[in-house]
Amino acid sequence: SHTHYHYPYECKYLTGGISTGFLNCFNIDTKRHKIIKGPKQAQFGYTVQQHLAAGGEKWLLVGAPYEMNGPYQTGDVYKCSLSKRINGNGCSKLNLGRISLTNVSERKDKMRLGMTLTSNSKDNSFVACGPLWSYECGSSYYSTGICSRVNASFKFSRTIAPAFQRCETYMDIVIVLDGSNSIYPWYEVQAFLINILQKFYIGPGMFFTSIVHEFKLSDYRSVEEVVKKARSINQRGGEETNTALGINIARSQAFRHGGRRGAKKVMIVITDGESHDSADLQQAIENSEKEGITRYAIAVLGYYNRRGINPEAFLKEIKDIASDPDDKHFFNVTDESALKDIVDALGERIFSLEGTSENGTAFGLQMSQAGFSAHNVEDGTLVGAVGAYDWNGAVLKETRQGKVIPPKMSYAQEFPEELKNHGAYLGYTVTSVVSARNGRLLVAGAPRFNHTGKVIIFTLKNSGNLTILHSLKGHQIGSYYGSEIAPVDIDGDGITDNLLVAAPMFFSGGLEKGKVYIYRLTELVGNRFIHEGALEILNGGQNSRFGSALAPVPDLNGDSFNDLVVGAPLEDDHKGAIYVFFSQHNRILRKYKQRIAAGDLASGLQYFGRSIHGAMDMNGDGLVDLAVGSLGAAVLLWSQSVIRIYTSVRFEPSKVNIFVKDCQRGGKDVTCMSAIVCFNITARTVVPPTQEIGIKYNVSIMERRFNPRAIMDNPSLLQPQNLTLLPGQETCEHIYFHVMETTDYARPIVFAVQVGLQNPDKEPILDEGWPTVVKTELPFWNGCDEDDHCTPDLALQSMTDLQTQNQFCAHHVQSQGAFCRHQGDGDPAGGSLRVIEGSRRRMVVDVWLQNKGENAYHAQLNITHTPNLRLSSLFVKVLFKKLYLRCSDTQSDDGDEMSTADNFNDIYYILKYEADLLFTRLLQNLGYYPVKDLQLSIEIPEMTKNGNQLLQISDFYIDQVSFASLCLSIFFFDLKFKILELVASASVELPSFSAMFLHEDRPVRHLRWSMVLRDRKDQQHSL
Repeated sequence: SHTHYHYPYECKYLTGGISTGFLNCFNIDTKRHKIIKGPKQAQFGYTVQQHLAAGGEKWLLVGAPYEMNGPYQTGDVYKCSLSKRINGNGCSKLNLGRISLTNVSERKDKMRLGMTLTSNSKDNSFVACGPLWSYECGSSYYSTGICSRVNASFKFSRTIAPAFQRCETYMDIVIVLDGSNSIYPWYEVQAFLINILQKFYIGPGMFFTSIVHEFKLSDYRSVEEVVKKARSINQRGGEETNTALGINIARSQAFRHGGRRGAKKVMIVITDGESHDSADLQQAIENSEKEGITRYAIAVLGYYNRRGINPEAFLKEIKDIASDPDDKHFFNVTDESALKDIVDALGERIFSLEGTSENGTAFGLQMSQAGFSAHNVEDGTLVGAVGAYDWNGAVLKETRQGKVIPPKMSYAQEFPEELKNHGAYLGYTVTSVVSARNGRLLVAGAPRFNHTGKVIIFTLKNSGNLTILHSLKGHQIGSYYGSEIAPVDIDGDGITDNLLVAAPMFFSGGLEKGKVYIYRLTELVGNRFIHEGALEILNGGQNSRFGSALAPVPDLNGDSFNDLVVGAPLEDDHKGAIYVFFSQHNRILRKYKQRIAAGDLASGLQYFGRSIHGAMDMNGDGLVDLAVGSLGAAVLLWSQSVIRIYTSVRFEPSKVNIFVKDCQRGGKDVTCMSAIVCFNITARTVVPPTQEIGIKYNVSIMERRFNPRAIMDNPSLLQPQNLTLLPGQETCEHIYFHVMETTDYARPIVFAVQVGLQNPDKEPILDEGWPTVVKTELPFWNGCDEDDHCTPDLALQSMTDLQTQNQFCAHHVQSQGAFCRHQGDGDPAGGSLRVIEGSRRRMVVDVWLQNKGENAYHAQLNITHTPNLRLSSLFVKVLFKKLYLRCSDTQSDDGDEMSTADNFNDIYYILKYEADLLFTRLLQNLGYYPVKDLQLSIEIPEMTKNGNQLLQISDFYIDQVSFASLCLSIFFFDLKFKILELVASASVELPSFSAMFLHEDRPVRHLRWSMVLRDRKDQQHSL
């Protein structure tokens, strides 16, 4: 028997008989799902990530970048349990917005924490970013962005802030103030102290000290509080100025025990006289220099001027205390009241200590918004910084060893300075691909580059060396090409096969349809990505933003190729939809397999598909599930198991023997048969081995005729039948039928089985590429040996009823003709000459086909012939000199012909046609065939018997329009006669090469005309 499989073009299920219903392909369940709702005003659902906690429990992480933490809109990340009920929706905030950097004046309001969320499958940690996190430097706020790494147990692990730099005013300042009696008036010194303190940003950990009195500025939250405390400082008095002692105490106590790590150390020394411990001064200065303390020294000359003392030695001592160069670090004032004149100059010099760093990145990264995107790599985290370098953007990295900040010039090749004002937004998204030859390569998108977008492929070493290897460019202005990027490993070998680049604002037909470009990595052309095609959705007249989210997912349908899910959050009037694409043989199929619209799941969903993640089994059935974000909700979609139903049919007996009538049906002797139909369910994806699966099947015999050759014994089996099977279990059913007496035993009987699921809404899904209809052929026994191999022996004979020359001439009438009188010359054609009588219009071909061996099935008789025969009735239509027929037989069964020598019979004749002419005064063809090349000769006398000129033929013409006629114009000369008798003779003749023949060789006919002259006058006559 031969079996044929019929594959469905769409997902189908049986509804009765052989009719089918249709499902929304394919195996993402839209009937059963889980919707986790959260606050819309917090943008709950902006990002989603599946998370496996340390204890093996599965959670859904949901970003809410507008979430409130106390009075501030910091944003946060929710962890949502699938089993526990927490606060009604199973979710609780992780309070990541409360995490702070030490010794930094942060501004967390509107930091958008949770806008970026990415997980690390290796250690089950995740990174959440707030790209608008900022901090205060003096009166400015810098939005450098911040990320937090959280471990598998939801514990904060570390801060990731590669763009953060300490403020230029990040310094510990110690003021060594001379409080001896020579300082006068003291309130002028207090006023100076207050003015200089008001120039400072007072933050955690700063110190203010005098020799006998000190307090931590970290005890106070504002400049006002510190100034208030400074107003209470009283003059201590004393007769000695111990400057070296003051410097040493400030250095050893203030800086060593209270100083902040990484802060610039600044000391301001104010005194009005030479020190009494000058012997210790030089050592104190050298120790300060070794510890990196920058010293500003202010000499107050009031005491010297009031007493007229030369201050030269005093000024030299103060200059020694000041750091080099003196013109930046040394001040002198005429008296205490002049201190207020140097406040501004001192402040400017102090605050310009650090300036811009050597590699030129300090100012360029201050508004970088690092964390707009993030991607985990082996040794750290890659972070996109869209605001760096005047919004041209950058890619930064943070490892456990520190920050990796590429120099600005690293990007100059692909992002030239002349396009700087376009704001490329490099780092809008970051990811990586894996090359077979060169390992991991980094990828970053810049959707606003030159208004059309760009993607760069590059390497980044931890030394900061960034090398751009290749770039891809968008083509449409405003399409946001490169705003989403995703690598796809189709066959799961760890090597990237495709790079997807989305342009979600791609315009088509005046609408934001969106487009996803597909690139293939080729190792042969230096790790370049070659454009291979695109994914687009023909969704009619609506905006879509197809490609706003790209989520490569593991194999969903069990074909061993990984798949893809794409978000289109603006579809259906901003309700949103997602599209599932399958892959086959290292190629993403261009037509989506399943569209899941928000309206298919629940009412009220908006922007469904703004974020997607699918990496693990969330409900414990062993199948990868999808998490999809929308406005104020996160949706979990469950995958369904995919199965195949294997159907096989065998017959008992294996062939129909119409000579064996072993039962009766309806009073007739028939051949009884049985079909054994077996079903076996094989799981393409995970199916619990104990899960019972209900299937439907129906059988039919495909006989499209009024009197079928085979009939089911039990007609009720034509209706759908139910079965319940376990995966891997085979179940067989016996179907009984009978075969009627028939002469059509060459064509096999076709037995069809159609299968489906009893309840497609609850059962696993049928593999859409697997056949649902199996057709098996039941052949008839061919009557040959047991090996079913027939050996026929066909023999062919053929002849016609055309007459030979002898047969033709045997008739009395024909024997008197010239053709037969020449019979003694023999047959010039060597026996192949045949005569066509003039009245014959048809010929008969007799063919005898005989089989001397075993049965010959599908035998055919082929006859070829010359164009002068018409097969419908072998009607002769054209005159040919020859006739040729070839008769042959073929047979296309499994048998071999015993001998083919007698399978061909050629009929080859030379033909002669009998002409049937009526030749009297008229010449007429009474026969069927046209007579060509006939020569007509006419003789008319011009002279009388006496030699006189009688007539002259003046003209003649032949008319063959209606019938053949010859007209002569004759001119008679002047002759005297009463009666003129004119006798002419005519003959016809055929050339020797003609296929026709006449009964006479050259028949002659005589024509007579008589003329009676009525007018006796002399005159000429014409006829």
